[in-house]
Amino acid sequence: MIKIAVYGKGGIGKSTTVSNISAALADRGIRVMQIGCDPKADSTVLLHDKTKVNTVLELVRNNKNSFNLNDIVTIGYNGVICVEAGGPNPGLGCAGRGIIVALEKLKEKGAYEVYKPEVVIYDVLGDVVCGGFSMPMRKGYADKVFIITSGENMAIHAAANIAMAIDNFKNRGYADLGGIILNKRNVKNEYEKVSELVEDIHSEIVATLDRSEVVQEAETLNKTVIEAFPDSDMAKQYRKLSEIIMRICGKETSCL
Repeated sequence: MIKIAVYGKGGIGKSTTVSNISAALADRGIRVMQIGCDPKADSTVLLHDKTKVNTVLELVRNNKNSFNLNDIVTIGYNGVICVEAGGPNPGLGCAGRGIIVALEKLKEKGAYEVYKPEVVIYDVLGDVVCGGFSMPMRKGYADKVFIITSGENMAIHAAANIAMAIDNFKNRGYADLGGIILNKRNVKNEYEKVSELVEDIHSEIVATLDRSEVVQEAETLNKTVIEAFPDSDMAKQYRKLSEIIMRICGKETSCL
């Protein structure tokens, strides 16, 4: 089982990118589980037609332990296993702690053994890298972390903080940094600014995604680009990205 965590500043297009990666892998017949680790619980919305899904934290709050895996999981596009961790009620509790509880509950309920995903992708908000939000990069969860950024200053700042957190954990057997994904916003000197970042953190830009109206058009349809516009150039870019990630993780998609 390949376990990946994808981090990035809020609004950087992380969930859209992760959902398209999941869809691209699912099109190849790979069993993918996507776990949204954001209190907004909107990581998987492009993969299914449900307006609302149960979050792990909601079920824990309302039912303690009296719920099963079917209550947590929504099966989306081409069989993608969709899970949303959720978060505390606004103003009450710690969102980071909520992620810890949600991931521990998934393990306790045997989600990985029951659904047997070949690839697990944790989609994690990267504005904050406190203990809870760093949970997916800890030992036993993700093996590789990928960071999505643009050339915007706040996105680069968030990416640098995430990379620092990964580096702080490097002697504990936690996840390694797999690389940086540049999701272009067409800001001035964008590639150069992100290149400077990867040099500072001793990493590399593993893929570049163009800014395209096709992405927004697909989102208007509540679908991934892979599903809505499978023959588009953006769909090709997402498929290529999925192949690159699998290769970095030591697996060719044809071997899964």
